[in-house]
Amino acid sequence: MLDETIRWPFFDDTHRRFAADLSRWADATIPSLPHDDVDAACRARVRALGEAKFLDAVVPRAYGGSHDSFDMRTLCLAREILGYRDGLSDFAFAMQGLGSGTITLFGSEAIKRRYLPAVREGKAIAAFALSEPEAGSDVAALAMTAKPDGPDHYRLDGRKTWISNGGIADFYVVFARTGEAPGAKGLSAFVVDADTPGFSITERIDIIAPHPLATIFFDSARVPAEHRLGNPGDGFKAAMATLDVFRSTVGAAALGFARRALDEMTDRAATRKLFGAPLAELQLTQASIADSATDVDAAALLVYRAAWTKDKGAPRITREAAMAKMFATEMAQQVIDRAVQLFGGLGVTKGVKVEELYREIRALRIYEGATEVQKVVIARETLKLRNSKPALAAE
Repeated sequence: MLDETIRWPFFDDTHRRFAADLSRWADATIPSLPHDDVDAACRARVRALGEAKFLDAVVPRAYGGSHDSFDMRTLCLAREILGYRDGLSDFAFAMQGLGSGTITLFGSEAIKRRYLPAVREGKAIAAFALSEPEAGSDVAALAMTAKPDGPDHYRLDGRKTWISNGGIADFYVVFARTGEAPGAKGLSAFVVDADTPGFSITERIDIIAPHPLATIFFDSARVPAEHRLGNPGDGFKAAMATLDVFRSTVGAAALGFARRALDEMTDRAATRKLFGAPLAELQLTQASIADSATDVDAAALLVYRAAWTKDKGAPRITREAAMAKMFATEMAQQVIDRAVQLFGGLGVTKGVKVEELYREIRALRIYEGATEVQKVVIARETLKLRNSKPALAAE
């Protein structure tokens, strides 16, 4: 139970109050929000989260937020709590953070003041445009270009795909090749307003757990040079720093999904009778519940270790965030699968919560770095640790 988790020493009273307030708000508000039209549903959730001041968590205090910088434990708690109740509400919260995160980390003062207050208030919807048809996990392979157009502008040309909030965002943080050097060192990041001439939505993408997703296109889209985030060539660093912050929160969302599946599973086991007795009396059912409960707690420890480490001043949490994201998403897939199995035919019936969770969890094992990519990251970081240690003395 989350109530038990927030008693852990990872949290202080501010986090506990935040968790209690958001839980009460979510229970009271989410059921009344639209659910059918996915675009309208997302817009309504962003507005509602902003009006309730929960989006204060995604921007710094200087721009109306609740902390001096990103408080990772707050972000993770928000995604776990919202994910437990409603995947689309988790998505709406997460994308306001991810979509504006590079602005927070690398934007000029003028850019921050222009965009971040509107993000916090839920009046501007943000998007993070990194992936391309031939470049997803391999960011260094991005092909989209941004070429200088006079002293004060760039012209962006190319295509991005799998862009969350594509079609409803008011602005996009876009990564493109400016060519200062080959590969990863030749990328830069820009803020592009949705009404920029030359920008268009070329395709809306339907997926198993619907949310706004699109392919977007840039045809000589002219962007002011002041909309560049950081220096020319900082794009790869900016993308990785942003993902480093928000990767742990993907694990937190998966944790919320898994915790809900565990609760649905235990309720079903306690009330559903088979062969004249509750399912909970069968040893195989008990084993499934025991494995799931242990997996959930193990994932929570990894997620909140990563968040706590960042909050305590670690400059990067690449290894910890990759572990949290990888383990929590893979764990959640297994826990939800067990829940569906325990529900039997009802578990694959549309409108049943575990069926919804089964569809929602799958994408989390892919976006912001697929599980296989996280394994490469973890291995490389572990080898770096090994190589930084003094050699063991020969026996």
